[in-house]
Amino acid sequence: MTAPITVYSTTWCGYCRRLLRQLDEASIAYRVIDIDEHPQYGARIEAQTGGFRTVPTLEVGGRLLVNPSLGQVRRALAS
Repeated sequence: MTAPITVYSTTWCGYCRRLLRQLDEASIAYRVIDIDEHPQYGARIEAQTGGFRTVPTLEVGGRLLVNPSLGQVRRALAS
């Protein structure tokens, strides 16, 4: 089964590490795509956020969530 969440991240992002830790603690499955290693995904994020490569950006159900809290992720999964 594919994880319901894709996390667009970088290795140097502290906010990304914090959110990934929270997802792990909440037992929420995800897959990570490093936008430094896969720049085509960074371009997609830029197109959706007005030109910014803000990480973490999560994709949940086809929607992008830019730097969400764990509560926002849970609400997106529930909808």
